[in-house]
Amino acid sequence: MDVISPEFEADCRNLLNRFFSAHPDSTMQKRADKALRLLRASEKPLKGKVEGWAAGIIYAVVTYDRPPVGVPGLLNREFEALMGVSMGTARYRAARVRELMVF
Repeated sequence: MDVISPEFEADCRNLLNRFFSAHPDSTMQKRADKALRLLRASEKPLKGKVEGWAAGIIYAVVTYDRPPVGVPGLLNREFEALMGVSMGTARYRAARVRELMVF
C-alpha cells in the first residue's frame, strides 16, 4: 500500500482498538492515536501491510520512554500472534513511526 487510504486507516484503527481492548492503557492508546494521525499526515508513502504498521505503532508508543525490549506484559510470540506480524516487522515499522513522533 502506497498511501494511507480510508480503508488502511480504518483497518489500522481496528487493530489498535483490538490490542487496547485486550491490554487497556489509556495513555498509550492516546499516543497510538496520535501516531496514526502523524502517519496519515506524513508526506512519505507507507508501504507494507496494515498489520505491520499497527504493530509498529504499538511497539513505538510502548517503548517510547522505555528500553525497546518488547511489549510490557506480553511475550514476543504473544504479540506476534495478536498482531499477525513478526517482531522484526514490528520493530522496523516502529523505527519509522518514531521518526514522526513527538509527544
